[in-house]
Amino acid sequence: MRTTLKLIVLLLGFFFISCGGKENPKEEKASVKLKKDKVEVKKTTDTKVLASATVDLKNKGVGPISSVDIPDTIDNTMATHGADVFNKMCTACHKVGKKFIGPPPNGITERRTPEWIMNMILDPEGMTRNDPLAKALLIEFNGSPMANQNLSEEDARAVLEYFRTLK
Repeated sequence: MRTTLKLIVLLLGFFFISCGGKENPKEEKASVKLKKDKVEVKKTTDTKVLASATVDLKNKGVGPISSVDIPDTIDNTMATHGADVFNKMCTACHKVGKKFIGPPPNGITERRTPEWIMNMILDPEGMTRNDPLAKALLIEFNGSPMANQNLSEEDARAVLEYFRTLK
């Protein structure tokens, strides 16, 4: 077996040596002239705004909430409860200050109505089925639907109050 292997290696070595060697490079005198084409670049002024950055302060969404009374001052007790609920139930997908699986909650109260926010918290399935903005968010965030955490209206209102503290 060793002798056969050595013989094969020796023959391959001779083969490679005999194939290489002195080649006379041939000169080619043909030339190619390239024709320069004019390339037209069209600038589009159509800039698409992401759903997460869209401001819609008229849409109340689809769900159980049709009206929410929001006082001018923030209820700190309710906001603290809302922060606790958010930290327990929402941080798997939402991070304050950065895009994650879902959008960050910062500034959401400046882009959406309180009713829309609460309807999204309470009935995310219904919102993504029936609300155009919720559908666009679903597409923007790679089809990752918001999980229904089965929060009560009081907990959803507390989370909304917490969102009011985030800028």
